Amino acid sequence: MNAFAEKEVKPVSVLAALPPPRLPNDRWKPLEIVFWLLPLAAYVAFPGYLVLISQIMIMGLFAVSLDLILGYAGIVSLGHAAFFGLGAYTAGLLAVHGWGEPLSGLLAAAVVAAVFGFVVSLLVVRGQDLTRLMVTLGIGLMLHEAANKASFLTGGVDGLSGMMVDKLFGVFEFDLDGKLAFWYSLSVLFVLFVVLRRMVASPFGLSLIGIREGVRRMPALGVNVPRRLMAIYTVGAAVAGVAGALLAQTTQFVGLDSLGFPRSAELMIMLVLGGTGRLYGGLVGAAVFMLAQDYISGLNPVYWQFYIGLLLVLIVMFARGGILGGLEKLRARFKEQP
Repeated sequence: MNAFAEKEVKPVSVLAALPPPRLPNDRWKPLEIVFWLLPLAAYVAFPGYLVLISQIMIMGLFAVSLDLILGYAGIVSLGHAAFFGLGAYTAGLLAVHGWGEPLSGLLAAAVVAAVFGFVVSLLVVRGQDLTRLMVTLGIGLMLHEAANKASFLTGGVDGLSGMMVDKLFGVFEFDLDGKLAFWYSLSVLFVLFVVLRRMVASPFGLSLIGIREGVRRMPALGVNVPRRLMAIYTVGAAVAGVAGALLAQTTQFVGLDSLGFPRSAELMIMLVLGGTGRLYGGLVGAAVFMLAQDYISGLNPVYWQFYIGLLLVLIVMFARGGILGGLEKLRARFKEQP
């Protein structure tokens, strides 16, 4: 009897000796540091392209917001521009009507987009892939048409202009060269990226990956799947709203296209180019897409979309995980070689 009891105690002692489970290491890697130094190098090397660089960073933040719900939670969306445009119009209308303080404008845009995203998430979590796609597409189209009809408020097809954005911190004024827009966009992007990077490495972020890989299994682990999906959808909408507000404040103009389906489609292309489920994929994809668009459209203003489509086909054929996914596969192959 005593021998049997001793045998029963041994496994317990072995389990107790095991180290506690640890979350993935979220320390900054050298390549990440180099990546964030690239905008600073671009600021010095290309002073005449600061407006374009700032817009790349804004669209990168927008792509990251979609990556949260698509790459991590597996929610397909073709109407994500609704939150981008909603944030842009929120900040724009505040600036037009006398409230041009930039940071509070970003906060207001985030809140409005988050509230709308939460309402939409109530519908999104009820369906599956095709249903979610159609719901998001329909809501995006309805919001676009509503903004078009409310031309007395949004400016309609002429866009919203006449924005008076105050000095940042009451000191730094937005200039035509795009210097302040560069630093403003980079700062907001970096701060939000650090927060989101930490979030996706947390138990909450890991549960989202579990939902994406096996949504039927997660409830057995005690995970409330609908609540997690609603939460990340709301966060993604808020980040998209901030990106829209950034674009409105730095350009001091909001066009109806900020809510349009082409904006959502371009966003999806950016994410596919860079790679989903990585956060950095959205930033890389936005940079590649916008640089290619700027360069190719200068060479061929009529058929530049053909070459963008060709680039997308090549990425899908030879790098299923996007640019970052392809680089990871190449790195793995080199490691396997003796």
